[in-house]
Amino acid sequence: MERRKFIAIATAGAAWPLMVRAQQNAIRAKIAKVGVLWHAGNADQEKIYLDVLTKAFSDLGYVEGRNIGFFHRFPAEEPERFQMFARELVEDKVDAIVAVTALGAKEAKRTTSTIPIVFVIVSDPVGSGLVESLARPGGNATGLSLMAIDLSGKRLALLKEAVPNLSRVALLVDATDPFTQRAVKANQAAAEALGISLWPAEVSTPNDIEPAFSKIAQDRADGVILGAGSMLFNERARIGSSALAHRLPALSFIAEMVPHGLLLSYGQDFPDFFRRAAADVDKILRGTKPADIPVEQPTRFKLAINLNTAKTLGLTVPPSLLATADEVIG
Repeated sequence: MERRKFIAIATAGAAWPLMVRAQQNAIRAKIAKVGVLWHAGNADQEKIYLDVLTKAFSDLGYVEGRNIGFFHRFPAEEPERFQMFARELVEDKVDAIVAVTALGAKEAKRTTSTIPIVFVIVSDPVGSGLVESLARPGGNATGLSLMAIDLSGKRLALLKEAVPNLSRVALLVDATDPFTQRAVKANQAAAEALGISLWPAEVSTPNDIEPAFSKIAQDRADGVILGAGSMLFNERARIGSSALAHRLPALSFIAEMVPHGLLLSYGQDFPDFFRRAAADVDKILRGTKPADIPVEQPTRFKLAINLNTAKTLGLTVPPSLLATADEVIG
């Protein structure tokens, strides 16, 4: 071998580990940009789940400012702000978007077909057009799917177990939520099977909540079930105080609403949803395509009971129900 070629090969061989090391350092130095399209108006209103999401990324080895940067956007339930913030995140060239609700996911999907989207709280991702199927999402979106309709009968049965002689129930729904009509039909079918009379009570703004509870009490309801709609979650304190003021036992599918005066809840473990969403984003940042990450359905359901509310309402929660609770308040 010619001396010149030998030197060139030897030099290249010596340089190769240095080049690999430099590339690895560059990868480590890259800060992943993750946009989060929430639904409430500010970080305080989202604190419960924002803290969970932040810790979930931390547990996966991400440190803000070192290897990840968050772009939080708070649309305050206003459709035009969802649109505006979705465009902003795309213009910021984020590496992934976490869309907390169906409206946010739809706007993100409408705005970009290339940036990966992970949705967190979506009742029907297939029907919403976000994915082709749960097993094979296709496109640029994946995430976690609720089972709100499938649990309608179970929730009514739990409320009936907790409230003696339950026969008349109002379903409080957000009239602006596109999922409302499906929820009404599912709950009415479940109520009929249990011999319960159920009717919808619609609200469109936070100021509608107290008058709605007043009307529900006038209509002699024995209890209230809360339907879907992120506005109802945002107004959990107002809903809880109104329910207590009118002495109405209320049930939700979100455990984080129960401490505000509701009697009980049964549904998905929402903090776990946010942890799993962070895990999906981690997979994407490591190179997995959203189309190859199946949409996850709930694997864990949580029953929360508020004994303080039961005492205020003069109810005695059956021991059999308490024995199955995951969380008991009071």
